[in-house]
Amino acid sequence: MKTKKKSLATEIASSIEAKLSEVSKQSKKVKKAIEKSADKLADRISKLFKKEEDKKKKQAAKAKKKADEKSKKTAKKTKKSTVKAEQNGQAAPIASTATETQASKVSPAPKAPAKAKTAPATKSTPTRSRSRTTPATTSAPESTTSES
Repeated sequence: MKTKKKSLATEIASSIEAKLSEVSKQSKKVKKAIEKSADKLADRISKLFKKEEDKKKKQAAKAKKKADEKSKKTAKKTKKSTVKAEQNGQAAPIASTATETQASKVSPAPKAPAKAKTAPATKSTPTRSRSRTTPATTSAPESTTSES
């Protein structure tokens, strides 16, 4: 860490000195001030990097902890269901719940909305065309529905 700070400070100081050397020569006091401020800046930057690394480590630890808790909860639920099934003398529901949970994780949910999206699209287009062609037909079915 200290070597990184020193190398960063020297890079900052050399780049500043290079820019200033284009304008004019620098005195010893100016060079000292540049090096001192470069050291301070390098220290601050290294602290910021350290904070970011610590933050990332904490977030990773939290994510791992949540995943562990979730797996424990699911294991606990399956254990409860097996105990209940054993108490009731039924072994078949255990297999069905295990297959249902695996099936729900796989992907039947995305297939169902895809079908639902295509069906309303086909229904909505004929409705629009009917209402545009004959507005009187829309009022006629309303009267028949009110009579029934």
